[in-house]
Amino acid sequence: MRLALMQSRPMTSMTKALTRLAEEAHRAGQNGANLLVTPEMFLSGYNIGAAAIDAAVSEMDLERVCDIARQHGIALLVGGPDRVSSAIYNAAFLIDAGGSVRSTYHKTHLYGDVDRSQFTTGEALSEIVTLDGWNLGVAICYDVEFPEVTRALTVKGAQVILVPTANMRPYESVCSRLVPARAQENGVYVAYVNYVGREAPFDYCGLSCLCDPTGADVVRADGEGEETLYADLSHPVLRATQEDVTHLS
Repeated sequence: MRLALMQSRPMTSMTKALTRLAEEAHRAGQNGANLLVTPEMFLSGYNIGAAAIDAAVSEMDLERVCDIARQHGIALLVGGPDRVSSAIYNAAFLIDAGGSVRSTYHKTHLYGDVDRSQFTTGEALSEIVTLDGWNLGVAICYDVEFPEVTRALTVKGAQVILVPTANMRPYESVCSRLVPARAQENGVYVAYVNYVGREAPFDYCGLSCLCDPTGADVVRADGEGEETLYADLSHPVLRATQEDVTHLS
């Protein structure tokens, strides 16, 4: 499986986000990617306030996102708001290359007032979904800072943990030290996909990456510019590493 990890600036409207998503899906498909991953709350923006989130969730057009996946023949993991009854969640939608929604995950560990003022806490960790021969689990941003989350997903069978995020300065150490540690301590791949640029008052720190099961960087972006990273997953690397991670057996 080839991943495309889309480090971008925050979008300022749903229309712009969908246009950008279609462009990136086309480009990623042309580059042989099987799955494109966006940052956290990509479709609406993250730190935009409860009223704007409420308006954005009313504009949500998940069928359009499914159409983009289907049209370009690529799976998508896309962040955006999700309303269930009266509750609004910080969500990530996993859509396969045929345009079917395979899972919807709601963030379970809300970060400070910015999350709590806009979203309801999710009730369960993500499902494990198999795509192209890989078992995928999802965490969102602050979730990955709790070691129990990645461990629980690994125990459930995840081989790859996909993490849409909106991490800001001065917390670059999450990207550079904690994410590799989550990969190494569980013997899994971790894909961490962040924003760059500002969304007042946040200054996003980029450093999107794919870490392999030893904790080493397969690819990593810098902290300044928009960039889509491409990286291939390897079953032999996964198997060899997991044979050495004896504390999980």
